[in-house]
Amino acid sequence: MAAISRKATLAIEAVLYVALNAVDRTVRSGDITKRQNVPQRYLEPVLQGLVRQGVLIGVRGPRGGYKLARERRRITLGEIVRIVTEVEGIAELPPVSDLQQRVISPALAEADRALMTTLDAISIDDLHQRAPGGRRVGKRQYRLHDLSLKLRCLALAQNPPESTATRSHLQQRPSCC
Repeated sequence: MAAISRKATLAIEAVLYVALNAVDRTVRSGDITKRQNVPQRYLEPVLQGLVRQGVLIGVRGPRGGYKLARERRRITLGEIVRIVTEVEGIAELPPVSDLQQRVISPALAEADRALMTTLDAISIDDLHQRAPGGRRVGKRQYRLHDLSLKLRCLALAQNPPESTATRSHLQQRPSCC
């Protein structure tokens, strides 16, 4: 996996948007994609995957849309990222060299495990509490464009690297950390 895809970030945002706005009604996919400024056909397969995996409930009909299938605290970002990865059908390429197989791939796998551990510790409820007012977004748009940067900073803060080259890089962290 190695990084959070744009589609995964949009899926996290969609689930959060549903959590913020589907208190007494469902949220239409058109409302979600309009806020995200993406075509509905781009995100619809991901939303359907989230329904199949029990994150969202899809309601058909004129008042149809999506609502959470479980409590916010029981839905993690890691789960959403895994579902999107499955829907996208991303397959990892086999290593092409001995150096890649013995050194690079294990290092990236370790980083991926650390990222997923961090994502598994963050629930939609955690993001819901951070959202403006922790309630409906209204006209203000809560976007998660910098989520992967913030998560990387969080992971680095929890597990500082040992190399001095990386430490000097950490001193130049953006203000979000």
